[in-house]
Amino acid sequence: MKADPQHITEHTPNQLPDGLLLERQELRSLAKGISLYLLTYIAQGLKVKGYLAVPEGEGRLPVAIFCRGGIRKVGMVRKRRIFSMARRGYAVFAPFYRGNEGGEGREDFAGEDRFDVYAALTMVRSLPEAAPGPVPLIGFSRGAMMALLAARDCPDAGPVVVWGGVSSLFDTYEERVDLRRMLKRVVGHPKKQYEAYEDRSPVYWADRLHVPLLIVHGTADEQVGVDHARKLALAMEAAGKDYAMELYDGLGHRFPKEEDERALDAVFAWITRKRGEMMGER
Repeated sequence: MKADPQHITEHTPNQLPDGLLLERQELRSLAKGISLYLLTYIAQGLKVKGYLAVPEGEGRLPVAIFCRGGIRKVGMVRKRRIFSMARRGYAVFAPFYRGNEGGEGREDFAGEDRFDVYAALTMVRSLPEAAPGPVPLIGFSRGAMMALLAARDCPDAGPVVVWGGVSSLFDTYEERVDLRRMLKRVVGHPKKQYEAYEDRSPVYWADRLHVPLLIVHGTADEQVGVDHARKLALAMEAAGKDYAMELYDGLGHRFPKEEDERALDAVFAWITRKRGEMMGER
């Protein structure tokens, strides 16, 4: 199914609009100075859930969306991860994707579940903590596909960071023999369902991305090879798009704590600068 930005707001009389916030539940937070909430919102008529981390006492803040990797129980949102991001002065929302942690539906690896991110873009802009302006997205691993699909199709998307990100699902199928059974079940076979794989592979539609992109990758990543980063950079270069790439020599899919903190500092400095540029600030 080809994504259409209008789909975000269209709904039948019996279906609640995408991005409608249904419930906000405060949870116990173990991070000093950061509040944590469990949000329930609507995407394609489904109730989807996610965590929102908000720095306390900061007034209205820019909001970022973190698109997790994995599928179902593998790669679920870690509170510690979004706390680390929120410490950089952003309210951070991380959708679980449909069918997870009590949400309705069933995720399908950047297929229909992409609308969970599209709807989240609408939802977070309505939050009382949210400052106006474009909403940055950070996509980790398979979450890179989700973030870039949202950037391609949604007018509210801000600068995008892909971290250890999948840029070609065809390459993932070849590289990750351990994932082939899941991919065939959820997406199909790459030869028979070629369009489904292509539509999930940003290297094929970099020319349709109109927001700044930062590519972050460890050169020793064994789960998503560094060639994903290099191919995406080449596609952005060929399309004449605004991008930067930071390769971390010898690091894997998840960075050790010290290197991870330094990388997060660089990521949020870039996000803040590019978001400001998108808003006309100099």
